[in-house]
Amino acid sequence: MNEKACIFNIQKFSIHDGPGIRSVVFFKGCPLRCYWCANPESQSGRPEEMWDNQKKQTTLVGEYKSMEEILDDVLKDTPFYEESNGGVTLSGGEVLYQAEFATKLLQELKQRGIHTACETTGYAKNDVFEMFIQYVDLLYFDVKHYDDEKHQAGIHVSNQLILENLKTAAAQHSDLVVRIPVIPFYNDSLDDAKHFAKLFSDYGVEKVELLPFHQFGEKKYEYLNREYAMHDIPQLHSEDLFAYQEIIAASHIDCLVR
Repeated sequence: MNEKACIFNIQKFSIHDGPGIRSVVFFKGCPLRCYWCANPESQSGRPEEMWDNQKKQTTLVGEYKSMEEILDDVLKDTPFYEESNGGVTLSGGEVLYQAEFATKLLQELKQRGIHTACETTGYAKNDVFEMFIQYVDLLYFDVKHYDDEKHQAGIHVSNQLILENLKTAAAQHSDLVVRIPVIPFYNDSLDDAKHFAKLFSDYGVEKVELLPFHQFGEKKYEYLNREYAMHDIPQLHSEDLFAYQEIIAASHIDCLVR
């Protein structure tokens, strides 16, 4: 196991990444390349610089942290976890990009009685994924597209491993929430909703959250001197997804717009 992991943030007092008050550990590195990604600074597995031309300053994104450093940081808030039924959430990037370290971190947290949650794309070898989820109490699983060709076109990897691991998660994990980032001109049609509904019904998925496309990450591309494919694409709002939500809910799936 690597002695350190590349982490780009540890967010304290979060209330949107699982139950109660939580600390969210953001792992750097992701094998997917979603063209709408709101956190492009998370894609590289190494520290990198972001340049703010307006402020004329550079920020280093990412730092190598040991297991002891991360545990010392998140365990400081144990009283808040206990009071609120909260805990620690692992996110990214893609946490499974550094799966061995992340699995060990989950084991350490579970040994201390801390509730664990994870946000993942599920893109990992099957045995790695199965080992990892043993130590996750609440699993958030992103699914971008049901069609492999369109998945590869938008994300540059096949969805085969992802769907295999989703099927495993649905069969084995008692607290699974599937998330769909709903992206204009990619997976936002009502026909897409029907395909997702069938897929999830076939797999036995019971909970789905819809994440409307937003532009919160646009500036980061400028800071990283990268092109952004979603310039001038209007954001989606909750009301834009009501019909989409109804189609998935009609398959007896608990579907919410986040």
